[in-house]
Amino acid sequence: LYFDCFSGASGDMIVGALLDLGVDFDKLKAALESLDVSGYSVSAKKVKKKGVMATQFTVELDPNMKQPHRHLRHVVEIIDRGNLSDAVKAASKETFRRIAESEAKVHGTTIEKVHFHEVGAIDSIVDVVGAHFCLNELGCETIAATPLHVGAGTVQCAHGVMPVPAPATALLLEGIPCYGGDVQAELVTPTGAALLAQLSSSFGPMPPLTVSRLGYGSGTRDLADRANVLRVIEGESTASRATEIV
Repeated sequence: LYFDCFSGASGDMIVGALLDLGVDFDKLKAALESLDVSGYSVSAKKVKKKGVMATQFTVELDPNMKQPHRHLRHVVEIIDRGNLSDAVKAASKETFRRIAESEAKVHGTTIEKVHFHEVGAIDSIVDVVGAHFCLNELGCETIAATPLHVGAGTVQCAHGVMPVPAPATALLLEGIPCYGGDVQAELVTPTGAALLAQLSSSFGPMPPLTVSRLGYGSGTRDLADRANVLRVIEGESTASRATEIV
């Protein structure tokens, strides 16, 4: 799989792109329902962004049900309760461990004491588990991505106005090539950064491959100069074949 992050990346965009690629939505929904967490619903629909058709994956929260701030142990318990493969559980917990570590470093505390705020909300749990479930369904051996377009300007966080990328997001992006630009928005979210940092073995130009299918996951923004979508390309590597020919 190759993630084309020309318009950033978020958890819902990743799930949307993988659904658009062909993962069965009903299977994903059943897996998420097994988490035994209430107060939300999920949907997937086709939308058009700057002329590009994409799948928008949405987590709709019940406004009458307050979701608590959660610590890492609470998130781990939720994931462990799910009817998920061991691989999906382990990968999902690793994503949240990475997020907790970055939040702890920013706030000068320990991962056990971190309140997840935005990223601990049920929609982020759904996005993380959903992404790993979809990837497990696809079973691709290698994942790569472009450098990440993070956006520019400021973003409103639980602790106030922060620069883009927000401090925890910036920590998650350590060692990863990324760039800004003139788009005044947060294009890479903490969840998107954590997932791609964990999943991608490399960041750069598209590796040699024979394309088999493509998927587009829609973001929620309408940007002035580009489609707010994440593209994912699935294909068979031709690198070994080229070596054999040589």
